[in-house]
Amino acid sequence: MDLNALTDCLVAPSCLVTQVTSGFIIGMLLFLVAVGLTLIFGVMKIVNFTHGAFYMLGAYFAMTAFQLTQSYVLALLAAGLGAGLIGVVVERGFMQRIYGANVLMQLLVCYALVLIMDDLVRIVWGPEFKSMGMPDAFRVPPFFVLGGVVPPFYLFLIAMALLIAILLGLALARSRFGKTIRAAAHNPAMVSVLGINTGLIFTCVFALGCLLAGLAGGLAAPVRSLTPGMGFSILIESFIVTVIGGMGSIAGALVGAILLGLIRTFGALGFPLFTEALMYLAMGVVLIVKPTGLFGREGA
Repeated sequence: MDLNALTDCLVAPSCLVTQVTSGFIIGMLLFLVAVGLTLIFGVMKIVNFTHGAFYMLGAYFAMTAFQLTQSYVLALLAAGLGAGLIGVVVERGFMQRIYGANVLMQLLVCYALVLIMDDLVRIVWGPEFKSMGMPDAFRVPPFFVLGGVVPPFYLFLIAMALLIAILLGLALARSRFGKTIRAAAHNPAMVSVLGINTGLIFTCVFALGCLLAGLAGGLAAPVRSLTPGMGFSILIESFIVTVIGGMGSIAGALVGAILLGLIRTFGALGFPLFTEALMYLAMGVVLIVKPTGLFGREGA
């Protein structure tokens, strides 16, 4: 425990800016993974334990596309679309067979898929740590805010995640497809009776969730080391985010992700040996005060 370091940072503007920025970076990446996770659960009522693997695949797709084209825009497209297309294959081939099954069956199928995808990554890209490197467009001097260092890529990542959050929220609230998704989440049988193909809706939602996870991997690739199994840790943290924010809530995923990111960055200063436990402690406190999560609803 080093409360002096934490206190000194809180009263030093430069340190505060740096830590808050780092917290938002962690939070935005967690949000992009967690929002897909909570969207899939909210509509399909399935706990998708494979979600971290799509984050990993997105990172590798982005690295490969960037090495081939030197375009980070194409790398992000490859990350999102590649993970989304594989999501379609996984949903049609495996997930639709375990809808309504008990959680243990879902867990076993998802865990098997995670092991398969991890091994496929080892076969295709090798077991070694990989690095994509920073795109040339972001190899520029950092910004200085109140003495704190803010790399341009961090601002890009935060802006991208916030833009996705806004567009996703508007699409679900205003578009016809979004309203259909929300209806299917509440009463899929009634939606099916009305002549709407709920199976296709489930496939689209699962693919969208995987696309968001892959996009998160593409955004993380320039600042993270790539290795098989890299999706496991972010999967656990994403589950914590969804529990804190409320299962099925997009706004809850955003707030929970930012909260968890700040807990990690400031907790690393004051409680360097207890940082991981702080996340679970925060989750426990939220569940005690509001068992459905901050934005969760009874029966969701």
